[in-house]
Amino acid sequence: MKQKLIEAAKKVSENAYVPYSGFQVGAALLTESGKIFTGCNVENSSYGLTNCAERTAIFKAVSEGETNFKELVIFSNTEELFYPCGACRQVISEFSSDLKITIVSLTDEFETSIRDLLPHGFKL
Repeated sequence: MKQKLIEAAKKVSENAYVPYSGFQVGAALLTESGKIFTGCNVENSSYGLTNCAERTAIFKAVSEGETNFKELVIFSNTEELFYPCGACRQVISEFSSDLKITIVSLTDEFETSIRDLLPHGFKL
């Protein structure tokens, strides 16, 4: 299943709207029900209104009634690994305290969890 998620994340990264940075990111989110939701980053000239691939995939899943997540793959078109921004980490932790995350670049791959990326996330 992980390879299927990696391929989905790579494919959707091609849809990224990145006229300012050229930094294409794709995310593929597997839900407990077995559905896969994808998302890419969408930049905006005001920068603060840019949305990351991870949040796009999560928001798509939630808008379809899915809130139980099993695994997330994030792909970037870079040589080096990158990690989700703080906003994405917080959104991910809203739905899971131990979500498995695989980060993939053009040359490397790293497995982690949201617990490791955000050990003290905000919770009400």
